[in-house]
Parts: sequence; structure tokens; C-alpha cells
Amino acid sequence: MKCRFCHAPLSDVFLDLGSAPPSNAFLRAEDLSAPELWFPLKLYTCAACHLVQVDEVQKHDALFPSDYVYFSSYSRSWLTHAERYVTQARNRLQLGPQSLVIEIASNDGYLLQYVQAAGIPCVGIEPTAGTAAAARERGIETIEQFFGQRFAQEFAASRRSADLVIGNNVLAHVPDINDFVAGIKAMLAPEGAATLEFPHLMQLVAQHQFDTVYHEHFSYLSFHTAQQIFAAHGLRIFDVEELPTHGGSLRLWACRATANHCDTPAVAALLATETVAGMQSIAWYHGFQAQADGIKNDFLAFLLDAKQSGKQVVGYGAAAKGNTLLNYAGVRPDLLSYVVDASPHKQGRYLPGSRIPVVAEARLRETRPDFVVILPWNLREEVTAQLAYIREWGGQFVTAVPELVVS
Repeated sequence: MKCRFCHAPLSDVFLDLGSAPPSNAFLRAEDLSAPELWFPLKLYTCAACHLVQVDEVQKHDALFPSDYVYFSSYSRSWLTHAERYVTQARNRLQLGPQSLVIEIASNDGYLLQYVQAAGIPCVGIEPTAGTAAAARERGIETIEQFFGQRFAQEFAASRRSADLVIGNNVLAHVPDINDFVAGIKAMLAPEGAATLEFPHLMQLVAQHQFDTVYHEHFSYLSFHTAQQIFAAHGLRIFDVEELPTHGGSLRLWACRATANHCDTPAVAALLATETVAGMQSIAWYHGFQAQADGIKNDFLAFLLDAKQSGKQVVGYGAAAKGNTLLNYAGVRPDLLSYVVDASPHKQGRYLPGSRIPVVAEARLRETRPDFVVILPWNLREEVTAQLAYIREWGGQFVTAVPELVVS
């Protein structure tokens, strides 16, 4: 196996979670009598460029099928994040009716709806049929396509280059990261800008966020490694923001190397922070396995104790990160009765691997569980406010990452 960016041989194991099915391969009732495909879930660190990555054991078009069930619009906090970003980008880049905004992995139009509302022409690039259809229902032009260099060249030649290219939580999801970043350059106007958001590897390790590892995440990026990748394709990162989303993310602002965007002090500052933390040494990437095992063991001990005490434990949020945790811990419906999710696209299905049923929120009042495990721990504040009524019957909230908390 070789590094998907620099092609150096890979031998340093960053994390081994055994095997699991794809984290968003939710099951229908008729699937329960059939076997599931499980794949190894092991990450390696490249000793040359420090890109942390999973081996591609299943092709990306199989991981993102036409009935892909993740729709971005069912998180209020994520919609607020998107709306604020659009206002910021519009003002910073002086976007208007003469501009063109392209979003890669535009999902159901959760973000481009705000671009469209501002009167700015926009196009979404989204490979999954269900989410693309939802975006079109909002009146957003959406092309069903995996993004890459060839597509970008053809689009720019037949239509026009983009003043802004957006990629939220997609850079980590592409198997050929070189082709993807080359495509961003091909899509950009000479003075255009691209913004990319992704979880920051430094925060993943500091906050013990091993559950953000799953097959759809091919790469786990530090700022230093991202800068190397962009520079290799003629792009310059001129600004970076540290965001609280997904437990700690980065937003890169990039442009063609020859563009007039001036570098901000944040670029050098974050590089220095990563260097001081030790991220330029391969030794920094060792030891994460023990952190993951500790979280798994504490969570299992809690579930077993609750079962022995006759308490009912359920989950909230049928998130990919939750599936990683549940499958690594070997949790099944006897320990976690069901999982509530706001998305009707997930309700009535079953979690991959664990086969725990996904239900609507009304089930909480019907069964009055003792504990609700918030699987998307990054949304803890939003979820505890939404479900505050469980305290009426003495219910408590639980999160397992970065450490077990019952409150």
C-alpha cells in the first residue's frame, strides 16, 4: 500500500478498528435476513507527508449509492453554520449576480439555498441521486457527478470558471485526493477562491475522536499536510480558520498560486502550533489506539451496568460516527434498544452492523428510557436542548467521546 498523496510506502499503523460495514449503509427490514459486507478499518500514517489514511477496500461509488441516507438539512446548527458562512464569503469576496459559486458535494442544497437567496448564480455537484433530487426541488441546479479534474476542465471550458468553489466535509471523502485538488484549480477563475472544511487531525487526536474514522473518510488531515497537497497542484492557502464544527475543523481559503490574495497571519500561526504539538514527527502519531480502546471499554462497562440494573438505554442520532463506536464496541439491540433520528430517510431502517432500529422521536415519550446516548457528541448542546423533556421522568444524557459523561 502506498500513500494516496505522495506515493511513499505505508507501514506505520495509526489506528486499527478491526472491521465494519460502511457507516452509512443503513439496512431495510428485508435486508436483515441477508449477510452484510464488512471491511477492514485500519488507518496508516505516511512517514513522508504525515497524511493519515485508510486503505481503499471498497470503491467510493459503492460507499455513496443513489439511496445514500445522509441529508444535511436535518441539523439546525449545521444550517446556521452554512448561512453564516455564505454571508461571510459573499462580503469577503464581493460576490454578486455576476459571480458563479460551485459547491462540491452539495448534498440536498443545505448551503446553496442561501447563495441562491442572495441572488448569486450557483451550481451544485452531488453524486448521490436522492440528495441531488432534494436540491433540485429547491430550484438549485445540481449535476449528479463525482468531482475531479476532468469534470472541472470540461465544465470550465463549456460554461465558465468559478469565483468561489466550496467543499464542506468532502476533501476527506475522496480516494484520489490529487485528482480532486487538481480539479479545484481547474475550476477556479484566476482570482477566484476555494474554501474547504474538514475535521482537523490535531483535534481528532487531542479529543480522542476515534469514532470519526470510517470507510467514507479516506484521509485525515493536518494543516501542514493539506498545505503540501494544495501546493503540489499550484494552489496557495492564504487563510485558515479554526472552527468548532465536528469537534474541531479547519476552513481553508485557497487560490491559484499566482492570485493576488494576501496570506493572513493565521497561516503561519497554525503551522507553528502544529509544529510545537509535535505533528512533524512520526512519534506524534503513535499511541492513539490506546485512547480508542479506553473509550470503548468505558462505554461498554456503562451499557453492561445499565442492563444489569434493569435500565433502558437508547441512542439519539444515527450518525456515521455512532456506527463506528457501536460496531467497534460490539453493541447490539440488547444493550441499546433503538436510535432516534430526525431524518425520515433513516427512520424505519437499521444501523449497519449493529442492526439497531432507527425510529422517530415520538418513541422517547412512549418508552421513557433511563438514558439517551447522544451518538453525534458534537451536537450535544443542540440535542440536550431539544430533548430536555426526558428529565421529566428522570432521564439522563450520555456521551462516550472524548470521555464517558452521564448528566
